[in-house]
Amino acid sequence: MDGPIWRPDPERAAGTQIARFAAEHGFVGPDAVSALWRWSVDHPERFWQDVWRRCGVVASLEAERVLEKPDAMPGARWFPGARLNFAQNLLRRRDSSPAIIFCGEDGRRSELAWGDLWNAVERMASALRSVGVGLDDRVAGYLPNIPETIVGMLATSAIGGIWSSCSPDFGARGVLDRFGQIAPKILFTVDGYFYGGKRIDIRAKVADVTAQLPSLELVVVVPFLEEHPNLGSIPKAVTWADFTAGTPGPLRFEQLPFDYPLYVLYSSGTTGMPKAIVHGQGGTLLQHLKEHRLHTDLRPGERLFYYTTCGWMMWNWLASGLASEATLVLYDGSPFHPGPQMLWDLAQRERITVFGTSAKYLQALEKAGVAPRETHELDSVKAILSTGSPLLAESFDYVYQKIKTDVHLASISGGTDIVSCFVLGNPAGPVWRGEIQMRGLGMAVEIFDDNGRPVRGQRGELVCTKPFPSMPVGFWNDPDGKRYHNSYFARFPGIWCHGDFAELTEHDGIVIYGRSDAVLNPGGVRIGTVEIYRQVEQIDEVLESVCVGQDWEGDVRVVLFVKLREGIVLDDALRDRIRRRIRENTTPRHVPAKILQVADIPRTMSGKISELAVRDVIHGRSVSNVEALANPQALDLFRDLAELRS
Repeated sequence: MDGPIWRPDPERAAGTQIARFAAEHGFVGPDAVSALWRWSVDHPERFWQDVWRRCGVVASLEAERVLEKPDAMPGARWFPGARLNFAQNLLRRRDSSPAIIFCGEDGRRSELAWGDLWNAVERMASALRSVGVGLDDRVAGYLPNIPETIVGMLATSAIGGIWSSCSPDFGARGVLDRFGQIAPKILFTVDGYFYGGKRIDIRAKVADVTAQLPSLELVVVVPFLEEHPNLGSIPKAVTWADFTAGTPGPLRFEQLPFDYPLYVLYSSGTTGMPKAIVHGQGGTLLQHLKEHRLHTDLRPGERLFYYTTCGWMMWNWLASGLASEATLVLYDGSPFHPGPQMLWDLAQRERITVFGTSAKYLQALEKAGVAPRETHELDSVKAILSTGSPLLAESFDYVYQKIKTDVHLASISGGTDIVSCFVLGNPAGPVWRGEIQMRGLGMAVEIFDDNGRPVRGQRGELVCTKPFPSMPVGFWNDPDGKRYHNSYFARFPGIWCHGDFAELTEHDGIVIYGRSDAVLNPGGVRIGTVEIYRQVEQIDEVLESVCVGQDWEGDVRVVLFVKLREGIVLDDALRDRIRRRIRENTTPRHVPAKILQVADIPRTMSGKISELAVRDVIHGRSVSNVEALANPQALDLFRDLAELRS
C-alpha cells in the first residue's frame, strides 16, 4: 500500500483537541503533531504544565515547580508541593445526565446519573470512614466490571485510601498472591457473576480468601446473582446496602501529594509472584487526561467503552474517562454470548463513541466471519482502540473493510507498569496499515539497539529516555527500590527499558513485534513472535497459535503450536502450507522446525497468550504461578510431547 489506510478529512482533523493544542503552541500543517511531540519531550516542564491547565486539573494547592531532579530516572519528582485528589477530579458534575451506563450479559441494564454517582460515592466514603478506613489503608475489590466497582474506587480515593482490584474469575490462590502482599482492611466482592451463559457462584472462593487475609476487617458484598444471597459462609460479611445504610456526612476529599499512592496494580505473574506496582494520584490523572483528550479526542458527554475486567489496567484507564466528563459504558460478561455480534449490539444501542477492545477479539471476529458494518448502525463510533497484544496489519484491513470505513483506528500500547501508554493514536493524523500512529506526547520513546543507540527502521528495545509523570511510585514492599530498579533500569542505566521488541518507522509510527523476553533467537538472529503469528493466523484452519524457542543441539529452534478449527487435524499438507506462507512472507529463519497441534493455548487473565509459560513447560521447568493464567489446564497439553524430543 502506497498511502495510509485512513486519513481524517481536513475539517475533522483541524477540530481535534490535539490539533488545536498543537496550533496553540505554534505548530500547524501536516507535521504539526510530530513537531508537537518533539517539543513536548524537549520541554517536558512546559508541556505537562500546559496539560494540567488545559485539562483543568482541580487542586487545592498548586505545585512549587513542575519537575525536580529532571535527570534522575528513577528519582524525578513531578509537581512537588501540589495537593489534589483523584476522585475529586473525576466527580466534576452533579447533574442528571448519565455518568455510567451498565449492561450485563444477563440482559440487565442500569444508568447512574452524575448526581447519583456523587451521592453513592458520598455514602460509601462516609461508611468507610465510619469503620476507620483512612490515609494509607488498602481497600481491595474482587469484583466484576459493575458501577459499584467505580463507586468503591472513588470513595477509597476520596478519603485517601489505596485501591487495588482483580476480577472474580481469579482463583483464590491468584487473589491471595496479589492482595496478600498489600494487607487490605476492606474487601469488596460479589456473590457471583455471569459468563458465557453460566451463573458462577464465588462465595466459596470469597470465604477461602477471607480466611487467609488476616488484615481484613470487613467484607462488603454486592448481591449480583441473587437479590438476597446467603452470606453465612463468608466471615465478616455485610451487604453493600447495609454497609451504606447510615446517614452520610458531606463528601470531603482528602488533599494529597501528587505522588501519593492511588492504585496497586499487578504484573501478570506468570514467571513468579506478581509485582505489586504502586501508582500515584497525580501521575495517573494527568497521563489519562492527556491520553483521553489529546490522543483519543474524548469530549464531555461522549460515551467511552472498553471491554475489560477489573484485573486489567484498562479498567483503570476506562474509569478515568469521568475526568473528561465522558459517560462510561460498562459491560460485564462474555463478548461472544449469545453470539459474536454482542458488543456491536451494545455499541449500536448505547451510541458508543469510543469503542475499546483487544487485538485478539478483532482477530476472533474476523475468523468468525463477522461483518458489523453490514448488520449494525455504527454512526456514533468515531474511534476503535485496540490493545493487549500487537494489532496485526491484516486486522487493520478487517476493521476498515468489515466494521467501519470512516473510523479512527488506534492501536495503543503501554502497560500495567505505567498504567497508561507509551505509543498510541493521533486522531488528527493518518493511520498506516500495521503501525501504531505515534509516540505519546511527553514520552521520550526511542528504539535502542543492543548497544543502547537509537535506531530507526530496524528492530530493537522500546525505551523511554526521560522521566514521565505516570512512572510508578515504586513497588509494594520494596523499601530500597531494588526490585523496581532491576525491572526497568538494569539493561540501560538511567533509561526505562520496557521489554517490548519494536521498530520506529519512516512515518514516526511504531510496530511492536512482541515481548523482548519472548523473542526467538535461532542462529543468533532475533525474531519477534508477532511476525510469525501474522502469517499463521491468516490461514483459515488456524484459530490461534503460540510460538516459542526450544533449546536444541546448542542452538534454538522455532516451535509453533496451533489451535485449529473444530474437526480439523493437522497433517503434512497443512504443515507445508503454514511453512510456505511463513517462508514467502518473512524469511527462512522464521520457518518453524516443528509445528504441532494443541487443543488450547494458555493465556493470562487479561487474554494475552503466555509464551513464557509454554516455553518453561516444554523445557521441563515449573511455571511458578499458574494462578496467573485464565486456563492453566492448557499447560498440560504441552508437557512431555514426544514430538519435541526429536
